[in-house]
Amino acid sequence: MRTDDSTTRHSRALSWLLRHGAHESKLAMDAAGWARIDDVRRALSLSSEALDAAVRDNRKSRLEVRNGHIRACQGHSFEGTPVTREALEASWTPWTDDAPIWHGTRLRALASIAREGLLPGERTHVHLASSVDSHVGKRDGVDVMLSVDPRRLRENGCGIWVSANGVVLVREVPPRCITGLRAETRAARAQEAALRALFARSEL
Repeated sequence: MRTDDSTTRHSRALSWLLRHGAHESKLAMDAAGWARIDDVRRALSLSSEALDAAVRDNRKSRLEVRNGHIRACQGHSFEGTPVTREALEASWTPWTDDAPIWHGTRLRALASIAREGLLPGERTHVHLASSVDSHVGKRDGVDVMLSVDPRRLRENGCGIWVSANGVVLVREVPPRCITGLRAETRAARAQEAALRALFARSEL
């Protein structure tokens, strides 16, 4: 379905407000990221129809509506919102599958990932995808897909959850839990041997 420009703008505005902008916009939000739809509409001057279209046509289903409230399914930042990791995790579903999960990244990030693992930065959790073909849980246009072993995550005390739109989430991924590498671009394929050497300590 083709999304018109206004719906795309509204979707982006909603995602920013619910992921990062609650404090700045003085939007009341609970620790799991839920805000009243009426409050969100007022904050963004959106009609009911515009909000409904933005939620319905969001390409990665990033927005969740329930009982007169709305939230971003995941991707919250600590500074811009009152969310807590504990409240988010209690609202998501535990991930019990042992099949590899995936994280897409750029070439320039691989050296630090090999040293430190995957860290969430300013956000609450690292985002992963359930498969390399998933349209959620990974960035577009990545150079490399990294395979992560859920069993090793659990052995390292790392909980794993999945949000309503299918994004797999962890607080961090230690280097030893990264167990595979798939080059996605010509530049990555040309450096594949060297890239694999970066992760030798992780038994990749």
